[in-house]
Amino acid sequence: MARIAGVDLPPQKRLWIGLTSIYGIGQVRAKKLAEKANVDSDKKIRDLTEDETNRLRQEIEKEGRVEGDLRKEIQMNIRRLIEIQAYRGIRHRRNLPVRGQRTHTNARTRKGPRRGAVAAKKQTKGKKG
Repeated sequence: MARIAGVDLPPQKRLWIGLTSIYGIGQVRAKKLAEKANVDSDKKIRDLTEDETNRLRQEIEKEGRVEGDLRKEIQMNIRRLIEIQAYRGIRHRRNLPVRGQRTHTNARTRKGPRRGAVAAKKQTKGKKG
């Protein structure tokens, strides 16, 4: 089983698809990495040799941030926006959409499930008579 950047790659998938399971590597970047490392991107991960795996690992390390480093950098950028009280930081803090989307309707993914309307007060029945 190939392990690159702290991630076990799925052995039954092709290389360019399997590399996308690493945070920060998409389909285009995966194909470019395979090309730079002189590895066939359509080869199954279980068929990779140790040499090919090592070349891929080196190319990924050379190219830039993935996994933990990238996640940490993104979190630091968000924290910086919150600290300087930028508009985007305020939206992050309130857990609202950051990029200008409307919130009067929609935005349920970011805002969470709807809160029901305030429950109607129970009316006590007065005795007649």
